[in-house]
Amino acid sequence: MHSTRRRMLLATTAAATLALGACGGGSDENGGGDGEAGDGGGDITLSVATFNEFGYEDLLTEYEEQNPGVTVEHIKADTADNARAALRNSLGADSGAADVEAIEVDWVTEFQQYPDKFVDLSSEEVEGRWLDWKTEAVTLEDGMLLGYGTDIGPEAVCYRADLFEQAGMPTDREEVAELLEGDWDTYFEVGQQFVDETGIPWYDSAGALWQGMINQVEQPYETPEGEIIALDNPEVRELYDQVLAASVDDGLSAGLGQWSADWASAFQGEEFATMLCPAWMMGVIEGNAEGVEGWDVANVFPGGGGNWGGSYLTVPAQGDHVEEATKLAAWLTAPEQQIKAFEAKGTFPSQQGALDSDTLAESSNAFFNDAPTGQIFAERAEAVTVTPFKGPRYFEINTAMADAITRVDVDKTDDPDSSWDKFAAAVEELR
Repeated sequence: MHSTRRRMLLATTAAATLALGACGGGSDENGGGDGEAGDGGGDITLSVATFNEFGYEDLLTEYEEQNPGVTVEHIKADTADNARAALRNSLGADSGAADVEAIEVDWVTEFQQYPDKFVDLSSEEVEGRWLDWKTEAVTLEDGMLLGYGTDIGPEAVCYRADLFEQAGMPTDREEVAELLEGDWDTYFEVGQQFVDETGIPWYDSAGALWQGMINQVEQPYETPEGEIIALDNPEVRELYDQVLAASVDDGLSAGLGQWSADWASAFQGEEFATMLCPAWMMGVIEGNAEGVEGWDVANVFPGGGGNWGGSYLTVPAQGDHVEEATKLAAWLTAPEQQIKAFEAKGTFPSQQGALDSDTLAESSNAFFNDAPTGQIFAERAEAVTVTPFKGPRYFEINTAMADAITRVDVDKTDDPDSSWDKFAAAVEELR
């Protein structure tokens, strides 16, 4: 499936919506194409651009200590959307990109259309490091490797055990997993019981649930041949209706826009009881819920298994220090460092060596009631049976869908039908 996608992307480069097509590749002109430091040696500063929580703060300090003469500047965007926009602008201008740029899995096909903007990271030294599907997603038809895999996002359910106790529900993580075992209907039914008992919303937002639901659909919005099917795929509309009925009609959602200030501050109160929890979300929860006791994580997910997110480190060709940047990217994504990142922020490794390590198997998280998070998320990764096809329009279509859900669940400006009509209009403009 991935090779078909890559052929399609290369064939549609000329029709891309980014302003990159008019810009020539800048690797030779900017001193990055030959892999030598632009200043000819000596002390250098490397910049690393990330978003959300990668767990790199201590690692970058460690790298500086191991590499005298290298200073690493960490540029951390407040949201993934803003990081994507900044990278698009920098690549379009052939100027301003960080030496190492993180890209999210949902953007991969978008940036694969501009291989001349990035350094080929393929090397015998890193061959076989990652899960096959993780590497295939960023490997072009000619063998170019666009990025080094960082994390994957196997999903569990994080929950407030103290709020479960208020509802008279089990609080032990194994019992909670048994309680929630089943499909999305089961998750919503248990949630209705919780809301009836406590009056507290069951989860944070319908938009967050959508990510878990749509990532269980094999071909949600596009086909490998390039056809947009978002409006014709019955699964898309059925899931849309289901999540909004549960969220708004049944009152299970807190109606919080994920990543908003209101959402972040809600972790300090009793605003919701559960949330879908890819491994990397643990770091976000811990940061927002600092000082709050009761969080735990259950080894379960509606519908069986799911993966939300995961990222890569790329090296833009416009940089002055592409050799040193490549070295840094390779070090950050080595198994040893990915174990440390997981222990710091819950970013679950995609590297074979890390996945097989005893350190990962024995990892626990004190904030989540000492949950054996390494074991839990390893089992959650094994439960993933569907890797959705995400074509070059995936990000735009899914953003339009997120907007549609937000209008109903958060803004309260539309009903599901009128908001769907606006979504349909946005998709039609992409055809």
